[in-house]
Amino acid sequence: MTKINPDEIKTIIATDCGSTTTKAILIERQPNGEYRLTTRGEAPTTVEAPLEDVTIGVLNAFREVQELRNKKILTNDYKNLIKPDNGKEGVDIYVSTSSAGGGLQMVVAGVVKEMSAESAQRAALGGGAIVLDTFAVNDGRKPFERIEKIRELRPDIILLSGGTDGGTVKHVVEMAQLIAAARPKPRLGITYQLPVIFAGNKNAREEISRILSKLVELRIADNLRPTLDEENLQPARLIIQELFLEHVMAQAPGYKKLMEMVDVEIMPTPAAVGLIMQKISKKNNINLVGVDIGGATTDVFSVIKQDNEWIFNRSVSANYGMSYSIAQVLKDAGIENVLRWIPFDTDIVQLRNAIKNKMIRPTTIPYLLKDLMIEQAICREALKLSFAQHKLLAVGLKGRRKERSISDAFSQTESGETIIDMFELDMIVGSGGVLSHAPRRNQSAMMMIDAFEPYGFTLLTVDSIFMMPHLGVLSTVHEKAATEVFEKDCLIYLGTCICPVGKEKEGVKILEAEVIDTESNKTYDVTLLSGEIKVVPIKGNAKINIKYLHNKFKLSREEKIDTKEVKGGVVGIIFDGRGRPLTLPKNDTERKEKLNQWFKSINMYP
Repeated sequence: MTKINPDEIKTIIATDCGSTTTKAILIERQPNGEYRLTTRGEAPTTVEAPLEDVTIGVLNAFREVQELRNKKILTNDYKNLIKPDNGKEGVDIYVSTSSAGGGLQMVVAGVVKEMSAESAQRAALGGGAIVLDTFAVNDGRKPFERIEKIRELRPDIILLSGGTDGGTVKHVVEMAQLIAAARPKPRLGITYQLPVIFAGNKNAREEISRILSKLVELRIADNLRPTLDEENLQPARLIIQELFLEHVMAQAPGYKKLMEMVDVEIMPTPAAVGLIMQKISKKNNINLVGVDIGGATTDVFSVIKQDNEWIFNRSVSANYGMSYSIAQVLKDAGIENVLRWIPFDTDIVQLRNAIKNKMIRPTTIPYLLKDLMIEQAICREALKLSFAQHKLLAVGLKGRRKERSISDAFSQTESGETIIDMFELDMIVGSGGVLSHAPRRNQSAMMMIDAFEPYGFTLLTVDSIFMMPHLGVLSTVHEKAATEVFEKDCLIYLGTCICPVGKEKEGVKILEAEVIDTESNKTYDVTLLSGEIKVVPIKGNAKINIKYLHNKFKLSREEKIDTKEVKGGVVGIIFDGRGRPLTLPKNDTERKEKLNQWFKSINMYP
């Protein structure tokens, strides 16, 4: 890779090679020194037959950018980028991510399912992988069942962990013997050995090497759990991404050519999204949760500060999506939970048929307003299910020995409990077609509020055109450009949601506040009753003075809040007085009336 001096970069082109579409963005430095998105282009991904060359789709996307921007960036034969930029032609650097060909698929194994195997799962997910299965000594399967399953899955990489450094080696060696007995074959390519990463007890390395080194390509990484009190995921994640480049990408049609074109190593799409979220969290000192809801899967990311350390987690809900796996959402959520969000009479048979039609015709979009409402009802449940799964993964270290004090009795994040405290969550970032391309941004805001049920003060945002992967890989070489484009072009600020937490019968006054638009100095007085939603139309910054809060409600876990600086947005500042947990009336007529009242309050539909 060429050595890059960020100060000399004026023009950047980036692509994300997805399973169906390759998306390209052009970023240019403005006269005032800021980096901004100027053009976006896309083309079908060409990794499959008949073309079987990913670079064809990439060059087609570049060609669209060139035509839209009216700037020459390709050679006359349209086969290469022009470099370097002379101010009028070409680009300075090209970066790319990829999830084409199904992305990176892994199997992880550990000794104890709730400890080393769970750490291995977090390492793989954070490295940008889809985890096909998790094996452990105590997973309830017989040895022959594990062997058969490993053979059947054909992953790209296997990650094996287990044991603290200096502890017993017996059990992790047993897992290695199972892998050896399975003699697993890789999904792509027949000319190379399957990569296996061992990130367990360092005392077992010699024995693991004896068992596996002749059967697989064995890589050794630092132990994921060197002690019960530590989790060290980054070394394994770096090896995962290195192997992704060397093996998975190298076997896909045209990727060798693509790797020669780029100036920075190609990253798995989910890993790049996670990276930009971590950069933004640390830069702004905020806890955030991000979600990308697609047709087949939903990815949830969280970056949480705990004990002065930033903890990143990613989860993949492989069966929760808005088209290919929409029927699974219906099955797991239950028809009643989907129906509760629909404010009109619906025949259950027709609803099931509509959902299954979406599954077999995944590229269709809602034609009628009723169809849109049904799709957005399913989105709420898909997000709710995916976030619940994520919180199970984003936990304190299980098995950790901890000296307890009186203050620990009040801690929400004990060993094995989720580290996501909704009171401490500063921002939610939504992405994916159903959120990013909703006809009204108000609909996106309401779907996210209903699904995540934020507490206190939480800023809601959406990714405008899904450029987070591009910016994630760009941040490895030019953090300034990546973060500026993320904050000014990528994120659309919907507004801050203010949710007093508690319960009271409907119609009781729970909050009084004075809202001051800091730009216009205009003042709004808000009186919030239990069971209602109110929106103050402020696009910029605002100051909230809390004049009254019902004693059964709170806006933070500990301290009393009198004044708060918040950010508005295209929706505004949303006061949600429905309480937590959010419940809907059981009576069908009352439920529909209440839904229509809420939707009208937030101006969701015409």
